[in-house]
Amino acid sequence: MKFYNSIGPNPRVVKMFMAERGISVPFEEVDIMGAANRQAPYLSKNPAGQLPCLELDDGAVLSEITAICEYLDEKEGQSSLIGKTPEERAETRMWTRRVDLGICEPLANGFRFSEGLQMFQERMRCVPEAADGLKAIAQDKIAWLDKQMEGKDYIAGKRMTLADILLFCFLDFGTQVGQPLKPENKNIMAWYERMKARPSAEASA
Repeated sequence: MKFYNSIGPNPRVVKMFMAERGISVPFEEVDIMGAANRQAPYLSKNPAGQLPCLELDDGAVLSEITAICEYLDEKEGQSSLIGKTPEERAETRMWTRRVDLGICEPLANGFRFSEGLQMFQERMRCVPEAADGLKAIAQDKIAWLDKQMEGKDYIAGKRMTLADILLFCFLDFGTQVGQPLKPENKNIMAWYERMKARPSAEASA
């Protein structure tokens, strides 16, 4: 297998997941600052032009971070990061979807349409006037999640999952691009420090 890597929170999710699982695959760096991901030969691997992607031994290519992580988890033997039972897997997927749609997507697009506009305006449809609203939507969902995490160590309770890895990588990215964590979200702040202290957080940075 080969992992096509770049800077950014999306590749970091998979790298942190692999670090938690002890999975090691060869990396190939793709220069997204130079738009190499929007040109040949990368587009022959992933026609969506996004990072990361995982090339399998038979030449097939997987993209989308949750799909890559689930594939690796199944390939290596199912773990609690996705779930060992149908109930655990359903819970992980539920929270991962909530985190992805409610927080990660508006946070990322809020960045792309403002601080990242110069980089993204020639690569995708950008709506600069929507940036502040998208950032606010992400913060609203973070505040909602903060209440859901009362008394919990992780989003799903005692079990750390892909949902935690996904959220951590995007919130950590947000702190670097003008979307800091709010101290009043005390449960999220405590969770963030627990995640940041994990060796996988440093290994994937």
